[in-house]
Amino acid sequence: MRQNLLREMWANHQPIVNGWVATSNSFNAEIMANQGWDSITVDMQHGVVDYQAMVQILQAISTTKTVPMVRVPWLDASHIMKTLDAGAYGIICPMVNTADEAAKLVEWSSYSPMGSRSFGPIRAFLYGGHDYPLYANQTILRLAMIETAKAIDNLDAILQVEGLDGIYIGPADLSLSLGCTPKLDNLDQKAAQAVEHILSRAKAHNKFAGIHNAESPQALARVQMGFDMVTVSSDVRMITSGSQTILKEMKAGLPSKNSSTY
Repeated sequence: MRQNLLREMWANHQPIVNGWVATSNSFNAEIMANQGWDSITVDMQHGVVDYQAMVQILQAISTTKTVPMVRVPWLDASHIMKTLDAGAYGIICPMVNTADEAAKLVEWSSYSPMGSRSFGPIRAFLYGGHDYPLYANQTILRLAMIETAKAIDNLDAILQVEGLDGIYIGPADLSLSLGCTPKLDNLDQKAAQAVEHILSRAKAHNKFAGIHNAESPQALARVQMGFDMVTVSSDVRMITSGSQTILKEMKAGLPSKNSSTY
């Protein structure tokens, strides 16, 4: 079976730089993947991506060494199983608040005897290889999103779930849940302290820890904190910021409407 390079990087204590795709255009994803991201996550929760678009995006990413991951819409067996059958090598599951919910994520993403995933890796065979069923359980990366006060209350129990590889922090939802301003970087003090606590507990349980960031300086700071994976921006943000930069430069250099050559 094709190796999961993210697991290798994690084992070697190499920080993972993760890209994020929220648009439904596979060419955008192909361009992204060819830039050298360690992994790219397809966002089916808040992105404008349906199942058909997700499959095409995974195909585009698979033309490179970049590892394809998916944030599923919710903790739902059908979404998780179909996403893995399509060839995702990692699952990020939103709003996991209890150990029972974390156990369901593991169960639905694992073949028996580890779980109850139904057999039918229709595209995963093509991406992972003919022996995919034998090694999928130990190859797929399973990350539970910790983004609520309830999840923090149950954090140690969640981290003790066998088969769960780690956690992924959604800073905006976490901030909202704690009564803070929802944002990715430069968090309010209460939210920032929660992030530090979550990371500390993940490390204590020897679990993988990832987090979303808006800008590179914040992502680099979080690598220094000890995060294993940092997501930086998204295709939507990069298109937006790139367009804004060009337009600002152009409008500043163009003649004003009231100017005259006479």
